[in-house]
Amino acid sequence: MLELGRRTLIMGIVNVTPDSFSDGGLFVDAEKAVTHAMQLLDDGASIVDIGGESTRPGTLVSSPSDMPQVDSTRRDAAPQAETAAMKPVSEEEERRRVLPVIRDLKRRRPQAIISIDTYKASVARAAVEAGAEVVNDVSGFRWDPKMAKTLAELNVGAVLMHSRGRPEDWKSLPPIGDPVLMVKRELRQWAETATLAGVKRDRLVLDPGFGFGKRFEENYPLLAHFGELQQMGFPLLVGVSRKAFIGRMLARDSNSNEKSKDAEVSERLNGTLAAETALILKGAHIIRTHDVRCAVDMARVADAIVSSGG
Repeated sequence: MLELGRRTLIMGIVNVTPDSFSDGGLFVDAEKAVTHAMQLLDDGASIVDIGGESTRPGTLVSSPSDMPQVDSTRRDAAPQAETAAMKPVSEEEERRRVLPVIRDLKRRRPQAIISIDTYKASVARAAVEAGAEVVNDVSGFRWDPKMAKTLAELNVGAVLMHSRGRPEDWKSLPPIGDPVLMVKRELRQWAETATLAGVKRDRLVLDPGFGFGKRFEENYPLLAHFGELQQMGFPLLVGVSRKAFIGRMLARDSNSNEKSKDAEVSERLNGTLAAETALILKGAHIIRTHDVRCAVDMARVADAIVSSGG
């Protein structure tokens, strides 16, 4: 079992997908995915989060820099003028991608804590049977009506994340009046629904879902007021790693048409670490990230600052 609160835990990302925004296609081979996961553990990750389906809303075909943007956890930085719908990954395909990785990783590293990144109850159940101890659901247990009951039966750790709408809706969502108030209200409601369905309160971790249905400018109030989420009384997980709202803040001037260009995914590490540091200082318990070694060092210093402040 992991002890939450003594120090910030780092969750390393392993996307077994061909289309995730940052590392899509790098680890679709099970052996490469397991090798990567073991490297993340060696770098200091306390948890590895394995996912078999990207939540990118579609293929980016155009990127005017002045278009309002909705961000997500697995999509490229550029705002899109047009989005082509992506076909959801079937339960069978998702299981085919992730189960061999979970089984082999558990065989080679029996003490590893594995999280399955899925919103499908059947995939969650199969992953737990294969060795996963945590289910990380980006939908807040809402996209699959069987998820909450399944989690109650499995009695595993569960991450309930806030997501506004579904990926295909994100482009057209209206602005949020007060993103902090909305996230607090809905996370509290969804956590209550989950516990009423039988999910144990001490198994729940909440995630405000940076980028999931939030426009670029709506993520920064969530960062600034993140500490208010502690009022809900749950451990907090955050994932801002390489996300588009960071890429937009780090935009560089372009040589064409005097328009700025969002920082490429590979150029977002410093911005990611800045956001993650702020989140730890405001009470984050778990940081979900691609860059584990850097995050471990950052968290060690941030934890020392928090401890020194009483």
